[in-house]
Amino acid sequence: MAIRQLSETLINQIAAGEVIERPASAAKELIENALDAGATRIEIATAGGGKALLRVSDNGSGMDATDLELAVRRHCTSKISETLEDIRTLGFRGEALPSIGSVARLSIASRRRDSTGGHEIAVTGGKIAHMRPAAANPGTIVEVRDLFFATPARLKFLKTEKAEAGAITEIVKRMAIAFPAVRFVLSGSDRTTLEFPATGDDHLARMAQVLGKEFRDNAIALDAVREEISLTGFAGVPTFNRGNSAHQYAFVNGRPVQDKLILSAIRGAYAETIPSGRYPVAVLSITLDPALVDVNVHPAKSDVRFRDPGLVRGLIVGAIREALARDGSRAATTGASDMLRSFRPGFQPNTQRPQGGWSAETPPSRPFQPTTDFGERPQASFDGLSMPTARAEPQFSPQPAAPEPNARYPLGAARAQIHANYIVAQTEDGLVIVDQHAAHERLVFEAMRKALHSKRLASQVLLIPEIIDIPEEDCDRLMRHAAELSELGLAIERFGPGAIAVRETPAMLGEVDAHGLIRQLADEIAEWDTASGLSAKLEYVAATMACHGSVRSGRRLRPEEMNALLREMEVTPGSGQCNHGRPTYIELKLSDIERLFGRS
Repeated sequence: MAIRQLSETLINQIAAGEVIERPASAAKELIENALDAGATRIEIATAGGGKALLRVSDNGSGMDATDLELAVRRHCTSKISETLEDIRTLGFRGEALPSIGSVARLSIASRRRDSTGGHEIAVTGGKIAHMRPAAANPGTIVEVRDLFFATPARLKFLKTEKAEAGAITEIVKRMAIAFPAVRFVLSGSDRTTLEFPATGDDHLARMAQVLGKEFRDNAIALDAVREEISLTGFAGVPTFNRGNSAHQYAFVNGRPVQDKLILSAIRGAYAETIPSGRYPVAVLSITLDPALVDVNVHPAKSDVRFRDPGLVRGLIVGAIREALARDGSRAATTGASDMLRSFRPGFQPNTQRPQGGWSAETPPSRPFQPTTDFGERPQASFDGLSMPTARAEPQFSPQPAAPEPNARYPLGAARAQIHANYIVAQTEDGLVIVDQHAAHERLVFEAMRKALHSKRLASQVLLIPEIIDIPEEDCDRLMRHAAELSELGLAIERFGPGAIAVRETPAMLGEVDAHGLIRQLADEIAEWDTASGLSAKLEYVAATMACHGSVRSGRRLRPEEMNALLREMEVTPGSGQCNHGRPTYIELKLSDIERLFGRS
């Protein structure tokens, strides 16, 4: 077979297969061109998830007729000359516009600031139309319609309009974090308008716009230098973590990247500080000589290769660990908010101490029955709060405070609760220390999992629905799985473009932190929202819900509640570890204790 030269249109369509994978790829390339042109205001409009329309308008330097004609031709660029050793712009390959024009209907209108008029050029399926004068403001407007109409096979591989619109949103967020001095506006018929006003040199303010104001209160500043590489940015405290890695942003010389080396370094830096299955929130900016990094690895320019990857990884890990050692021990402010919601009093206590001291017959809140060996005053006073009970009938019901004389209980009888987190129980030949939250979490999960295979979980209707404000894309993900969540007893409704109303919660869980639960579920659905759907993940959802509905650390338990927990653990399979793989109790034999004291 003879070798022949491919047509320019076919060459561009082949290139488009790598450069323009989806509407978000086209949006990324057009936004990069606007930023390289010095724009301080960029507006993006979409329709049909970017497939029907993608328009990017900027107030950059603009182009004259000559530049505009060259811009739609392959390998024409103003950003590099003869070498790839000193790339300081986002784009440089000269492939984006001709690639888009080969598979879509592309029109570009542009005007230089010092020009009295603008010009417009159009490319349809690789065919370039004649240049014509056009009325235009200083800057450039690029409009892409009917993306992939010339390559219909590619359309079959695209996701839903909502998914494609969400991918464009993520691109805009990354660009907004990288360039805080630029105002970004994202709008269209398929979305709610999203605006990021310029924040100048205040990078943290821009991060708060994108990641939420909570990030500002839970971020630790990073500033480290090693040899010729510098690292700046912010890392979240370990207790401020999320259910997926989508909240980790990395930039190399201002370029947003999704590099495996950087993500691996972040994971390594937080090792053993956050639970399994949770991910830290971090924004890292690496600055180095362009000659020390290769950005020409892939046409999409999202991957980079460092000349000394070990140096970069060591810098990231060392800087984050040093920051965590310095300021990472503080608790996340979100944890304090969750605690206040969980521990709010259910009554207005009488602050006046009764005459003659406390009495079992006249308690300040509810009847208290003193139990032998467990009537310590601190635990008795804790009964004054209206809290979720450890008794989750019919899961388990209270047992006597001490085992019957002839009964054998592997986990023994509860003797004390220390630091409001751990139950100490005496067994026949030793003692057991139980993590009350982890243990009850497992029990709730096992009960929910059993119910999943039999019938819909019973729910309790909230007197006043809980309204949770979350990003619109998270609302969409949750509502797509509302039916499955309803089977678990969690009834949700859409409440405007960026909010979810929780109307019912699983009755088994008692009082639930709805805010934390909804945010957690949204993160997890985003992580595994694939073609397999959520049906195979219901047990994992149940584990998440069990975590939010179980006895919290810091809850003081009554003797009968502690023993009820121990008895249920003894008959529940897998109760030796929680849903996250951590042990629920530690057992010390009497011989082990005697060895500690040198008695054996």
